[in-house]
Amino acid sequence: MKFFKLLFFILSITFATQIVAQTVYTTKTGEKYHKATCHYLKYSKKEYSLDKAKFLGFSPCSVCKPNANNTTATTSTNFLTERTITKTSTATQCTGKTKSGNRCKRKTKNANVRCYQH
Repeated sequence: MKFFKLLFFILSITFATQIVAQTVYTTKTGEKYHKATCHYLKYSKKEYSLDKAKFLGFSPCSVCKPNANNTTATTSTNFLTERTITKTSTATQCTGKTKSGNRCKRKTKNANVRCYQH
């Protein structure tokens, strides 16, 4: 009986410390977060909790309209320990090099400051 009480106590502490969060998805280069079924996620999909997506500055998609009521619930991890993503709001010149060795002339808003071709 004592074993079951201890087991119940450990399980209750374990489940109490995990926070339930809503899961949303973003594209590699996008500025919006989406539901899992959104057609904008056809080629790239990165999973975030709803709180983390808002914290990073993403806004909701106007097509699939994700919110706390219609996204899937998962247990979240501490998102501050993950890699911090910095987004640039204005377009900058790509830092890639062309075959001739010159700097690429395309503009990009990607965080890695490279255009789609580099």
